[in-house]
Amino acid sequence: MLNITGDASITNCDGTTRRDFLQIGSLGALGLSLADMAGLRARASEAAHPPTDNGRSCILIFNLGAPSQIDLFDPKPDAPREIRGPFKPISTKGQFQLTELLPRHAAIADRFSLVRSVFHTAAAVHDTGHQLMQTGRLFQGGVNTPHAGCALEFLRGRRSDLPANVILPEPMGNTGGGLPHGQDAGFLGKAFDPFSIRSDPSKADFKVPDLLPPQDLGEARLERRKSLRAIIDDSVRRFESSESAKLMDANFAAAYRLMSSEKAREAFDLGKEPQKTRERYGLNRFGQSCLLARRLVERGVRFVTINTFITVFDEITWDIHGSKPFTSIAGMKDIVCPMYDQAYSALIEDLHQRGLLDSTLVANLAEFGRTPKINPTGGRDHWPACWTVYFAGGGVKGGRVVGRSDEIGGYPAERPVKPADIVATLYHSLGLDLETHLPGPQARPFPLVDFGTQPIRELFS
Repeated sequence: MLNITGDASITNCDGTTRRDFLQIGSLGALGLSLADMAGLRARASEAAHPPTDNGRSCILIFNLGAPSQIDLFDPKPDAPREIRGPFKPISTKGQFQLTELLPRHAAIADRFSLVRSVFHTAAAVHDTGHQLMQTGRLFQGGVNTPHAGCALEFLRGRRSDLPANVILPEPMGNTGGGLPHGQDAGFLGKAFDPFSIRSDPSKADFKVPDLLPPQDLGEARLERRKSLRAIIDDSVRRFESSESAKLMDANFAAAYRLMSSEKAREAFDLGKEPQKTRERYGLNRFGQSCLLARRLVERGVRFVTINTFITVFDEITWDIHGSKPFTSIAGMKDIVCPMYDQAYSALIEDLHQRGLLDSTLVANLAEFGRTPKINPTGGRDHWPACWTVYFAGGGVKGGRVVGRSDEIGGYPAERPVKPADIVATLYHSLGLDLETHLPGPQARPFPLVDFGTQPIRELFS
Protein backbone atom coordinates (compact mmCIF):
# COMPACT_ATOMS: atom_id res chain seq x y z
CA MET A 1 0.00 0.00 0.00
CA LEU A 2 1.05 3.62 -0.44
CA ASN A 3 2.56 5.53 2.47
CA ILE A 4 1.44 9.15 2.38
CA THR A 5 3.32 11.50 4.67
CA GLY A 6 2.63 14.96 3.37
CA ASP A 7 5.88 16.56 2.24
CA ALA A 8 7.82 13.30 2.45
CA SER A 9 8.47 11.05 -0.50
CA ILE A 10 5.97 8.48 -1.67
CA THR A 11 7.03 4.84 -1.71
CA ASN A 12 5.30 1.54 -1.43
CA CYS A 13 6.25 -1.65 0.36
CA ASP A 14 8.10 -3.11 -2.61
CA GLY A 15 10.09 0.05 -3.31
CA THR A 16 7.95 1.65 -6.03
CA THR A 17 9.37 5.03 -7.00
CA ARG A 18 7.64 8.36 -7.37
CA ARG A 19 7.75 7.98 -11.15
CA ASP A 20 6.11 4.56 -10.83
CA PHE A 21 3.44 6.13 -8.68
CA LEU A 22 2.73 8.79 -11.25
CA GLN A 23 2.40 6.18 -13.97
CA ILE A 24 0.40 3.51 -12.17
CA GLY A 25 -1.22 5.58 -9.44
CA SER A 26 -2.25 9.04 -10.57
CA LEU A 27 -2.74 8.08 -14.21
CA GLY A 28 -4.53 4.84 -13.48
CA ALA A 29 -6.83 6.46 -10.94
CA LEU A 30 -7.95 8.91 -13.57
CA GLY A 31 -8.18 6.31 -16.31
CA LEU A 32 -5.37 7.98 -18.25
CA SER A 33 -2.62 6.31 -20.23
CA LEU A 34 0.65 7.87 -21.32
CA ALA A 35 -0.96 8.42 -24.71
CA ASP A 36 -3.74 10.32 -22.94
CA MET A 37 -1.10 12.46 -21.28
CA ALA A 38 0.23 13.46 -24.68
CA GLY A 39 -3.26 14.63 -25.54
CA LEU A 40 -3.50 16.59 -22.30
CA ARG A 41 -0.20 18.25 -23.09
CA ALA A 42 -1.48 19.33 -26.47
CA ARG A 43 -4.70 20.53 -24.81
CA ALA A 44 -2.61 22.77 -22.59
CA SER A 45 -1.01 24.27 -25.66
CA GLU A 46 -4.45 24.88 -27.18
CA ALA A 47 -5.62 26.45 -23.92
CA ALA A 48 -2.88 29.04 -24.20
CA HIS A 49 -4.32 30.14 -27.55
CA PRO A 50 -8.01 29.20 -27.47
CA PRO A 51 -10.07 29.46 -30.68
CA THR A 52 -12.85 32.00 -30.87
CA ASP A 53 -16.11 30.55 -29.55
CA ASN A 54 -19.14 31.45 -31.69
CA GLY A 55 -21.46 30.27 -28.92
CA ARG A 56 -23.09 27.50 -30.94
CA SER A 57 -23.92 23.99 -29.81
CA CYS A 58 -24.83 20.89 -31.80
CA ILE A 59 -27.49 18.21 -31.40
CA LEU A 60 -26.58 15.27 -33.62
CA ILE A 61 -29.47 12.85 -34.13
CA PHE A 62 -27.95 9.64 -35.40
CA ASN A 63 -30.56 7.48 -37.10
CA LEU A 64 -28.94 4.16 -36.33
CA GLY A 65 -30.12 1.50 -38.75
CA ALA A 66 -30.40 3.90 -41.71
CA PRO A 67 -33.77 5.29 -42.86
CA SER A 68 -34.94 4.70 -46.41
CA GLN A 69 -34.31 7.83 -48.48
CA ILE A 70 -37.03 6.90 -51.00
CA ASP A 71 -39.72 6.13 -48.39
CA LEU A 72 -39.07 9.32 -46.42
CA PHE A 73 -36.91 12.19 -47.72
CA ASP A 74 -36.46 11.65 -51.46
CA PRO A 75 -39.68 10.25 -52.93
CA LYS A 76 -39.65 8.96 -56.51
CA PRO A 77 -43.35 8.96 -57.52
CA ASP A 78 -42.62 8.37 -61.20
CA ALA A 79 -40.42 5.32 -60.63
CA PRO A 80 -41.77 1.73 -60.95
CA ARG A 81 -43.70 0.49 -57.91
CA GLU A 82 -40.87 -1.79 -56.76
CA ILE A 83 -38.74 1.36 -56.55
CA ARG A 84 -41.14 4.07 -55.38
CA GLY A 85 -42.69 1.97 -52.62
CA PRO A 86 -46.17 2.27 -51.08
CA PHE A 87 -46.03 5.84 -49.74
CA LYS A 88 -47.27 8.98 -51.44
CA PRO A 89 -45.29 12.25 -51.66
CA ILE A 90 -46.64 15.32 -49.88
CA SER A 91 -45.94 19.03 -50.25
CA THR A 92 -44.06 20.86 -47.52
CA LYS A 93 -43.25 24.38 -46.36
CA GLY A 94 -39.85 23.91 -48.00
CA GLN A 95 -38.73 23.70 -51.61
CA PHE A 96 -39.08 19.91 -51.66
CA GLN A 97 -41.44 17.01 -51.11
CA LEU A 98 -41.37 14.38 -48.38
CA THR A 99 -43.54 11.30 -48.06
CA GLU A 100 -46.77 11.00 -46.13
CA LEU A 101 -44.89 9.30 -43.29
CA LEU A 102 -43.51 12.68 -42.13
CA PRO A 103 -46.43 15.14 -41.94
CA ARG A 104 -44.96 17.08 -38.98
CA HIS A 105 -41.64 17.41 -40.78
CA ALA A 106 -43.58 18.84 -43.72
CA ALA A 107 -45.12 21.53 -41.51
CA ILE A 108 -41.69 22.82 -40.40
CA ALA A 109 -39.73 22.13 -43.60
CA ASP A 110 -38.89 25.82 -43.94
CA ARG A 111 -36.60 25.37 -40.90
CA PHE A 112 -34.39 22.53 -42.18
CA SER A 113 -32.58 21.69 -45.42
CA LEU A 114 -31.88 18.35 -47.08
CA VAL A 115 -28.71 16.97 -48.61
CA ARG A 116 -29.90 14.24 -51.00
CA SER A 117 -26.59 13.13 -52.50
CA VAL A 118 -24.49 11.65 -49.66
CA PHE A 119 -22.50 8.53 -50.51
CA HIS A 120 -19.54 6.44 -49.42
CA THR A 121 -17.62 3.57 -50.99
CA ALA A 122 -16.73 1.56 -47.87
CA ALA A 123 -18.33 -1.76 -46.96
CA ALA A 124 -22.12 -1.69 -46.64
CA VAL A 125 -22.08 -2.55 -42.93
CA HIS A 126 -23.43 -0.35 -40.16
CA ASP A 127 -20.19 0.05 -38.23
CA THR A 128 -18.13 1.52 -41.07
CA GLY A 129 -20.87 4.05 -41.79
CA HIS A 130 -21.00 5.00 -38.12
CA GLN A 131 -17.27 5.69 -38.15
CA LEU A 132 -17.35 7.72 -41.35
CA MET A 133 -20.36 9.85 -40.48
CA GLN A 134 -19.28 10.78 -36.95
CA THR A 135 -15.53 11.17 -37.36
CA GLY A 136 -15.09 11.86 -41.08
CA ARG A 137 -12.76 8.90 -41.50
CA LEU A 138 -12.74 5.12 -41.73
CA PHE A 139 -10.72 3.50 -38.95
CA GLN A 140 -7.65 1.94 -40.55
CA GLY A 141 -4.18 0.98 -39.37
CA GLY A 142 -5.23 1.10 -35.73
CA VAL A 143 -6.02 4.83 -35.94
CA ASN A 144 -9.39 5.66 -34.38
CA THR A 145 -10.35 9.25 -35.18
CA PRO A 146 -12.32 11.03 -32.43
CA HIS A 147 -16.04 11.66 -32.63
CA ALA A 148 -16.82 15.24 -33.69
CA GLY A 149 -18.12 16.11 -30.21
CA CYS A 150 -14.94 14.80 -28.59
CA ALA A 151 -12.77 16.91 -30.91
CA LEU A 152 -14.92 19.93 -30.04
CA GLU A 153 -14.50 19.29 -26.32
CA PHE A 154 -10.74 18.91 -26.72
CA LEU A 155 -10.48 22.24 -28.57
CA ARG A 156 -13.06 24.24 -26.61
CA GLY A 157 -13.47 22.63 -23.20
CA ARG A 158 -16.64 22.89 -21.15
CA ARG A 159 -18.72 25.97 -20.41
CA SER A 160 -19.98 25.04 -16.94
CA ASP A 161 -20.20 22.23 -14.41
CA LEU A 162 -21.98 20.21 -17.10
CA PRO A 163 -19.99 18.04 -19.51
CA ALA A 164 -19.11 19.56 -22.88
CA ASN A 165 -20.15 16.45 -24.79
CA VAL A 166 -23.00 14.04 -23.97
CA ILE A 167 -24.42 10.91 -25.63
CA LEU A 168 -28.11 10.04 -25.09
CA PRO A 169 -29.36 7.65 -23.96
CA GLU A 170 -26.19 5.55 -24.34
CA PRO A 171 -23.49 4.73 -26.91
CA MET A 172 -24.28 2.46 -29.84
CA GLY A 173 -24.39 -1.23 -29.11
CA ASN A 174 -24.09 -4.26 -31.37
CA THR A 175 -24.92 -3.59 -35.01
CA GLY A 176 -23.42 -6.75 -36.42
CA GLY A 177 -19.92 -5.77 -37.47
CA GLY A 178 -18.03 -5.97 -34.19
CA LEU A 179 -16.15 -2.75 -35.05
CA PRO A 180 -15.84 0.58 -33.21
CA HIS A 181 -18.71 2.94 -33.93
CA GLY A 182 -16.79 6.20 -33.70
CA GLN A 183 -18.61 7.49 -30.61
CA ASP A 184 -15.59 7.94 -28.36
CA ALA A 185 -12.50 10.13 -28.25
CA GLY A 186 -10.29 7.69 -30.14
CA PHE A 187 -6.65 8.73 -30.10
CA LEU A 188 -7.41 11.78 -27.92
CA GLY A 189 -7.78 9.39 -24.98
CA LYS A 190 -10.49 8.49 -22.51
CA ALA A 191 -10.23 11.86 -20.79
CA PHE A 192 -12.25 13.26 -23.71
CA ASP A 193 -14.83 10.50 -24.08
CA PRO A 194 -18.43 11.77 -24.02
CA PHE A 195 -20.56 11.62 -20.89
CA SER A 196 -23.28 8.97 -21.20
CA ILE A 197 -26.33 8.70 -18.96
CA ARG A 198 -26.86 4.99 -19.83
CA SER A 199 -30.47 5.23 -18.75
CA ASP A 200 -33.86 5.58 -20.43
CA PRO A 201 -35.15 9.14 -19.82
CA SER A 202 -38.74 8.05 -20.49
CA LYS A 203 -38.81 5.77 -17.43
CA ALA A 204 -40.59 6.94 -14.30
CA ASP A 205 -37.52 6.19 -12.17
CA PHE A 206 -35.06 7.86 -14.58
CA LYS A 207 -31.92 9.20 -12.92
CA VAL A 208 -28.28 9.67 -13.82
CA PRO A 209 -26.20 7.66 -11.32
CA ASP A 210 -22.95 9.46 -12.13
CA LEU A 211 -24.39 12.75 -10.87
CA LEU A 212 -24.51 11.51 -7.27
CA PRO A 213 -21.87 10.01 -4.99
CA PRO A 214 -22.12 6.22 -4.55
CA GLN A 215 -24.68 5.23 -1.92
CA ASP A 216 -21.95 4.05 0.46
CA LEU A 217 -20.01 7.29 0.12
CA GLY A 218 -21.58 10.15 2.09
CA GLU A 219 -20.74 13.79 1.59
CA ALA A 220 -18.38 13.82 4.58
CA ARG A 221 -16.40 10.85 3.25
CA LEU A 222 -16.41 12.42 -0.21
CA GLU A 223 -14.85 15.57 1.26
CA ARG A 224 -12.26 13.46 3.10
CA ARG A 225 -11.33 11.73 -0.14
CA LYS A 226 -11.00 15.08 -1.81
CA SER A 227 -8.70 16.18 1.03
CA LEU A 228 -6.68 12.98 0.65
CA ARG A 229 -6.20 13.81 -3.01
CA ALA A 230 -4.92 17.22 -1.94
CA ILE A 231 -2.32 15.58 0.35
CA ILE A 232 -1.12 13.40 -2.51
CA ASP A 233 -0.99 16.46 -4.73
CA ASP A 234 1.16 18.27 -2.20
CA SER A 235 3.50 15.29 -2.01
CA VAL A 236 4.26 15.48 -5.73
CA ARG A 237 4.25 19.25 -6.15
CA ARG A 238 7.15 19.20 -8.58
CA PHE A 239 5.16 17.03 -10.95
CA GLU A 240 2.12 19.19 -10.49
CA SER A 241 3.98 22.27 -11.66
CA SER A 242 3.77 20.81 -15.17
CA GLU A 243 0.96 21.70 -17.58
CA SER A 244 -0.11 18.07 -17.87
CA ALA A 245 -0.66 17.69 -14.14
CA LYS A 246 -2.66 20.90 -13.99
CA LEU A 247 -4.92 19.44 -16.63
CA MET A 248 -5.24 16.26 -14.57
CA ASP A 249 -6.30 18.46 -11.68
CA ALA A 250 -8.81 20.14 -13.97
CA ASN A 251 -10.29 16.78 -14.97
CA PHE A 252 -10.54 15.67 -11.33
CA ALA A 253 -12.15 18.97 -10.34
CA ALA A 254 -14.58 18.80 -13.25
CA ALA A 255 -15.68 15.29 -12.24
CA TYR A 256 -16.12 16.43 -8.64
CA ARG A 257 -18.10 19.50 -9.73
CA LEU A 258 -20.38 17.39 -11.89
CA MET A 259 -21.07 14.92 -9.09
CA SER A 260 -21.79 17.63 -6.54
CA SER A 261 -23.42 20.32 -8.70
CA GLU A 262 -27.06 21.13 -8.12
CA LYS A 263 -27.17 22.84 -11.53
CA ALA A 264 -25.95 19.66 -13.22
CA ARG A 265 -28.58 17.56 -11.46
CA GLU A 266 -31.24 20.10 -12.37
CA ALA A 267 -30.25 20.03 -16.05
CA PHE A 268 -30.84 16.27 -16.23
CA ASP A 269 -34.09 16.42 -14.23
CA LEU A 270 -36.91 16.01 -16.73
CA GLY A 271 -39.36 16.29 -13.85
CA LYS A 272 -38.80 20.04 -14.06
CA GLU A 273 -40.58 20.06 -17.42
CA PRO A 274 -44.36 20.52 -17.62
CA GLN A 275 -46.19 17.31 -18.45
CA LYS A 276 -47.59 18.91 -21.62
CA THR A 277 -44.06 19.58 -22.83
CA ARG A 278 -43.04 16.00 -22.19
CA GLU A 279 -46.10 14.76 -24.05
CA ARG A 280 -45.35 17.15 -26.91
CA TYR A 281 -42.04 15.35 -27.50
CA GLY A 282 -43.53 11.88 -26.99
CA LEU A 283 -43.36 9.72 -23.86
CA ASN A 284 -40.83 7.33 -25.31
CA ARG A 285 -37.04 6.94 -25.15
CA PHE A 286 -36.29 8.95 -28.28
CA GLY A 287 -38.77 11.73 -27.54
CA GLN A 288 -37.52 12.26 -24.01
CA SER A 289 -33.90 12.12 -25.22
CA CYS A 290 -34.72 15.00 -27.59
CA LEU A 291 -36.26 16.97 -24.73
CA LEU A 292 -33.25 16.27 -22.53
CA ALA A 293 -30.94 17.39 -25.34
CA ARG A 294 -32.78 20.72 -25.47
CA ARG A 295 -32.37 21.14 -21.71
CA LEU A 296 -28.65 20.42 -21.97
CA VAL A 297 -27.79 22.82 -24.81
CA GLU A 298 -29.95 25.44 -23.11
CA ARG A 299 -27.63 25.12 -20.11
CA GLY A 300 -24.35 25.23 -21.99
CA VAL A 301 -23.54 21.70 -23.18
CA ARG A 302 -21.66 22.04 -26.47
CA PHE A 303 -22.50 18.77 -28.19
CA VAL A 304 -25.26 16.21 -27.66
CA THR A 305 -25.53 13.01 -29.70
CA ILE A 306 -28.89 11.22 -29.66
CA ASN A 307 -28.93 7.64 -30.85
CA THR A 308 -32.41 7.03 -32.22
CA PHE A 309 -31.81 3.35 -31.53
CA ILE A 310 -29.05 1.47 -29.69
CA THR A 311 -28.93 -1.66 -31.84
CA VAL A 312 -30.57 -3.02 -34.99
CA PHE A 313 -31.50 -6.28 -33.26
CA ASP A 314 -34.57 -7.21 -31.23
CA GLU A 315 -36.40 -3.92 -31.67
CA ILE A 316 -38.20 -2.16 -34.51
CA THR A 317 -35.73 0.27 -36.09
CA TRP A 318 -34.81 1.93 -39.38
CA ASP A 319 -33.12 -1.31 -40.51
CA ILE A 320 -36.02 -2.41 -42.74
CA HIS A 321 -34.73 -5.62 -44.30
CA GLY A 322 -38.29 -6.93 -43.99
CA SER A 323 -37.54 -10.26 -42.31
CA LYS A 324 -36.96 -11.06 -38.65
CA PRO A 325 -35.04 -10.07 -36.53
CA PHE A 326 -35.23 -6.85 -38.55
CA THR A 327 -38.02 -4.41 -39.31
CA SER A 328 -40.56 -4.35 -42.11
CA ILE A 329 -41.64 -1.29 -44.07
CA ALA A 330 -44.97 -1.57 -42.23
CA GLY A 331 -43.18 -1.48 -38.88
CA MET A 332 -41.38 1.65 -39.93
CA LYS A 333 -44.69 3.25 -40.93
CA ASP A 334 -46.67 2.33 -37.83
CA ILE A 335 -44.09 2.61 -35.04
CA VAL A 336 -40.81 4.28 -35.98
CA CYS A 337 -41.99 7.18 -38.13
CA PRO A 338 -44.73 8.55 -35.82
CA MET A 339 -42.31 8.56 -32.87
CA TYR A 340 -39.52 10.15 -34.90
CA ASP A 341 -41.73 12.70 -36.67
CA GLN A 342 -43.26 13.89 -33.40
CA ALA A 343 -40.01 14.24 -31.46
CA TYR A 344 -38.00 15.95 -34.20
CA SER A 345 -40.69 18.52 -34.99
CA ALA A 346 -41.17 19.24 -31.27
CA LEU A 347 -37.43 19.77 -30.83
CA ILE A 348 -37.15 22.19 -33.76
CA GLU A 349 -40.24 24.15 -32.75
CA ASP A 350 -39.15 24.29 -29.11
CA LEU A 351 -35.64 25.52 -29.98
CA HIS A 352 -37.14 28.15 -32.28
CA GLN A 353 -39.66 29.36 -29.70
CA ARG A 354 -36.92 29.68 -27.09
CA GLY A 355 -34.62 31.60 -29.43
CA LEU A 356 -32.09 28.76 -29.46
CA LEU A 357 -32.33 27.48 -33.02
CA ASP A 358 -29.78 29.79 -34.61
CA SER A 359 -27.27 28.94 -31.88
CA THR A 360 -27.95 25.18 -32.10
CA LEU A 361 -27.15 23.07 -35.14
CA VAL A 362 -29.46 20.04 -35.36
CA ALA A 363 -27.98 17.44 -37.70
CA ASN A 364 -29.89 14.28 -38.68
CA LEU A 365 -27.41 11.72 -39.97
CA ALA A 366 -27.33 8.01 -40.83
CA GLU A 367 -24.70 5.47 -41.85
CA PHE A 368 -26.13 4.84 -45.34
CA GLY A 369 -29.42 4.59 -47.23
CA ARG A 370 -31.58 1.71 -48.44
CA THR A 371 -31.66 -0.14 -51.75
CA PRO A 372 -33.79 1.51 -54.44
CA LYS A 373 -35.52 -1.79 -55.19
CA ILE A 374 -37.71 -3.45 -52.56
CA ASN A 375 -36.41 -6.93 -51.74
CA PRO A 376 -38.43 -10.19 -51.94
CA THR A 377 -39.34 -10.01 -48.21
CA GLY A 378 -40.85 -6.55 -48.57
CA GLY A 379 -37.96 -4.53 -47.19
CA ARG A 380 -34.94 -2.60 -48.38
CA ASP A 381 -31.32 -3.54 -47.75
CA HIS A 382 -28.11 -1.56 -47.05
CA TRP A 383 -27.14 1.00 -49.69
CA PRO A 384 -24.17 3.36 -49.17
CA ALA A 385 -24.21 4.62 -52.78
CA CYS A 386 -26.75 7.42 -52.08
CA TRP A 387 -28.87 8.70 -49.20
CA THR A 388 -30.24 11.82 -47.52
CA VAL A 389 -29.23 13.74 -44.38
CA TYR A 390 -30.52 17.09 -43.15
CA PHE A 391 -29.68 20.09 -41.02
CA ALA A 392 -31.53 22.81 -39.10
CA GLY A 393 -30.36 25.83 -37.11
CA GLY A 394 -26.73 26.69 -36.47
CA GLY A 395 -26.67 29.18 -39.34
CA VAL A 396 -28.30 26.80 -41.85
CA LYS A 397 -30.90 28.33 -44.18
CA GLY A 398 -34.07 26.23 -44.12
CA GLY A 399 -36.32 24.91 -46.84
CA ARG A 400 -33.59 23.99 -49.31
CA VAL A 401 -32.19 20.96 -51.08
CA VAL A 402 -28.50 20.43 -51.78
CA GLY A 403 -27.64 17.75 -54.31
CA ARG A 404 -29.89 15.44 -56.29
CA SER A 405 -30.16 11.67 -56.66
CA ASP A 406 -30.89 9.92 -59.94
CA GLU A 407 -34.37 8.83 -61.04
CA ILE A 408 -34.41 5.79 -58.75
CA GLY A 409 -32.60 7.32 -55.76
CA GLY A 410 -29.66 5.01 -56.31
CA TYR A 411 -26.73 7.34 -57.02
CA PRO A 412 -25.92 11.04 -56.77
CA ALA A 413 -26.82 12.90 -59.96
CA GLU A 414 -25.66 16.32 -58.77
CA ARG A 415 -23.32 17.57 -56.02
CA PRO A 416 -22.07 14.28 -54.51
CA VAL A 417 -21.26 14.66 -50.81
CA LYS A 418 -18.86 12.50 -48.79
CA PRO A 419 -19.10 11.75 -45.05
CA ALA A 420 -16.00 13.88 -44.42
CA ASP A 421 -17.88 16.85 -45.91
CA ILE A 422 -20.70 16.25 -43.42
CA VAL A 423 -18.32 16.30 -40.44
CA ALA A 424 -16.62 19.42 -41.84
CA THR A 425 -20.08 21.02 -41.99
CA LEU A 426 -20.57 20.35 -38.27
CA TYR A 427 -17.21 21.94 -37.49
CA HIS A 428 -17.91 24.90 -39.76
CA SER A 429 -21.22 25.66 -38.03
CA LEU A 430 -19.50 25.42 -34.64
CA GLY A 431 -16.83 27.90 -35.70
CA LEU A 432 -13.82 25.57 -35.74
CA ASP A 433 -10.93 26.25 -38.10
CA LEU A 434 -10.74 23.28 -40.46
CA GLU A 435 -6.97 23.68 -40.64
CA THR A 436 -6.64 22.93 -36.92
CA HIS A 437 -4.54 19.93 -35.92
CA LEU A 438 -5.15 17.46 -33.10
CA PRO A 439 -2.48 15.44 -31.28
CA GLY A 440 -2.68 12.12 -33.13
CA PRO A 441 -0.99 8.79 -32.43
CA GLN A 442 2.48 9.25 -30.95
CA ALA A 443 1.39 12.87 -30.37
CA ARG A 444 1.99 13.69 -34.04
CA PRO A 445 -0.12 16.49 -35.54
CA PHE A 446 -3.31 15.07 -37.04
CA PRO A 447 -5.55 17.30 -39.19
CA LEU A 448 -9.06 17.96 -37.97
CA VAL A 449 -10.22 17.12 -41.51
CA ASP A 450 -8.23 15.83 -44.45
CA PHE A 451 -6.67 18.35 -46.81
CA GLY A 452 -9.19 19.71 -49.30
CA THR A 453 -12.28 18.69 -47.31
CA GLN A 454 -14.85 21.47 -47.29
CA PRO A 455 -18.19 22.06 -45.56
CA ILE A 456 -21.44 22.17 -47.52
CA ARG A 457 -21.44 25.94 -47.85
CA GLU A 458 -24.72 26.04 -49.83
CA LEU A 459 -26.52 25.28 -46.57
CA PHE A 460 -25.39 28.56 -45.05
CA SER A 461 -25.76 31.11 -47.87
